[in-house]
Amino acid sequence: MAEAVRSLERAFDLLEHLADAGGEMALSELTDRSGLPMPTIYRLMRTMVNRGYVRQGPSKRYALGPRLIRLGESATRLLGSWARPALARLVDEVGETANMAVLEGDAAVYVAQVPSRHSMRMFTEVGRRVQPHCTGVGKALLAQLPPQTVREIIGRTGMAAHTPHTITDPDVLLAQLEHIRKVGYAIDDEEQEIGVRCVAVPLPDAPTPTAISVSGPSGRLTREMVADVVPIMRRVAADFVRDLTPGQ
Repeated sequence: MAEAVRSLERAFDLLEHLADAGGEMALSELTDRSGLPMPTIYRLMRTMVNRGYVRQGPSKRYALGPRLIRLGESATRLLGSWARPALARLVDEVGETANMAVLEGDAAVYVAQVPSRHSMRMFTEVGRRVQPHCTGVGKALLAQLPPQTVREIIGRTGMAAHTPHTITDPDVLLAQLEHIRKVGYAIDDEEQEIGVRCVAVPLPDAPTPTAISVSGPSGRLTREMVADVVPIMRRVAADFVRDLTPGQ
């Protein structure tokens, strides 16, 4: 029984190594990264290949398999459901619309939202995919990645100017992400839509890059409010992660 549990733990570790490396690695790279003997890795990977959780291409490199897509989609839907009570608390305390988003490929994807009770409020459809460089949640997600990974993402997506305030220079964005890492929050200051301001914080130690945000009319969600709003958001984010991963 203990050996079966150990094999399961090792298999999950290997999947996470693949994910951390962008989804694909050679057997030798997995050996170096995991510290496991090559025969052990080969046996575990062959089992996961046979089950569809890993695939092996003509180059013999291992990649995350298509069967994980269904698991990931189901987990993302559940994450949105689990997030709603936390976002509702955020709306109660801040008064503005609260959102949660995850990084999926090169896009920020909204997985949950609880709207403000104001008649004038922000609305984002759950499931909507947005470029990360021009949104609060997107920048909070990018700030959790190495700079080189960020450059690769924006190199693929481009940096479209949605308003005159949108950052379109990669170096300026990278400098802002470094500032976000230091202060612990990101702001979309009318960068995606004129008249809308958004404040976002990353979820510390979440299983995947995740962020929550509050958004509202810039005349109501003022720059002066940020200092009061951010501590509330950090508390809600930390409480949610603790409830999400109680065994960690």
